[in-house]
Amino acid sequence: MIFIKNGLVIDPANGIEKQASVWIEDGKIVKVTEEDSEEFLQKAAKECHVIDAAGCIVAPGLVDVHVHFREPGFTYKEDIASGARAALKGGFTSVVLMANTKPPVDNEDTLEYVIEKGKKAKLNVYTCATVTMEMAGKALTNMDLLFQKGAVGFTDDGMPILNVHLLEKAMQKAAELKAPISLHEENPALISNNGVNKGKASEYFGIGGSPREAEISMIERDLAIAEKTGAILNIQHISTKEGVELVREAKKRAAESGRNNIHAEATPHHFSLTEDAVCQYRTLAKMNPPLREEADRQAIIAGLKDGTIDIIATDHAPHSSREKEKTIIEAPSGIIGLETALPLGITNLVDSGKLSMRELIERMSQGPAKLYGLPAGNLSENAAADLVIFDANATQTIGNFCSKSTNSPFTGQCLKGVVKYTIVNGGIAYQAD
Repeated sequence: MIFIKNGLVIDPANGIEKQASVWIEDGKIVKVTEEDSEEFLQKAAKECHVIDAAGCIVAPGLVDVHVHFREPGFTYKEDIASGARAALKGGFTSVVLMANTKPPVDNEDTLEYVIEKGKKAKLNVYTCATVTMEMAGKALTNMDLLFQKGAVGFTDDGMPILNVHLLEKAMQKAAELKAPISLHEENPALISNNGVNKGKASEYFGIGGSPREAEISMIERDLAIAEKTGAILNIQHISTKEGVELVREAKKRAAESGRNNIHAEATPHHFSLTEDAVCQYRTLAKMNPPLREEADRQAIIAGLKDGTIDIIATDHAPHSSREKEKTIIEAPSGIIGLETALPLGITNLVDSGKLSMRELIERMSQGPAKLYGLPAGNLSENAAADLVIFDANATQTIGNFCSKSTNSPFTGQCLKGVVKYTIVNGGIAYQAD
């Protein structure tokens, strides 16, 4: 049993934001209460592990629906065990793995391997399966079987699906299964060199770059297919102001039709940085889609504020130092994000007055949990005791990562927000030194 006292409990799912105590027993939330009599406190001290959360926020464990743990196939970058440690340090209690492993999760055997490895972590590990075989965009996987065997959704993340008829068929099946389909929105036909915005950044490096139209055109196309089929669609790592507006209008149309099937996610790096960071940090700030302009960053923040973007997801993408030391054209895209997401949210959204702490927690817990229908993101009675306790005012210098990889432009920066405890299924899975 665990008794958490003196913390500010923020649980957006239940409309709670108050000084309260949390009682945990048998892996479940027993109650969130303000009524701590002396007799009750004495009983708790004798029977429970007591955590004094004075000065801290107690919230539902964070949920990340877009991570790459690289197993099987690329375990020199990350594996499920090391990715889980990074997630727990960041305050995450549930993650959804992307399926672009080697081999990809396009078959029952690989799916079973990932799920079984995930069960050994001190974290709730879920995984998507791919939409197409070998992520080649030519033939659909057996979506019925993969969903039945435990995949929580479908994505070819990293590989846009260009065949419109095939994607429509996939969305029809996803709608039938009531399973989300998450799409990487970049048209490669419009991109000369990926990972760098076509504009100031591409000119700096003297390369072609990735124009905003590559994202805009795909988002527009895929929203139309989702509206036609009724599929639960998640627009991944949105990067353009036009993309945000397209999602905003699609959500309005969906609501008018009585649907809630359109979702979008933003990464901490897209709400924190612009293409200027690529000029400064070079390959450490190279990602797909690329960092864009300040107007895009502000539009993403506005989308997070009004709920157009209902999910913050890290797109945690570990790469080795050797890979990132290559040229701007040759180096792979992506950065790690699990250990920096909450501090970036506190520093760049809450402290700047853009979002309330409650809104930030909702976008990092309840919102993502809703997309995949996960038993997470709330502190309801009898819910799984998945919590994060963090000091929003404490500062930390970013570094000393639990991830196997260190590819982050935020290394060395001083950010606000330090996770003190991460509790998963009623057990302390991470405790700060």
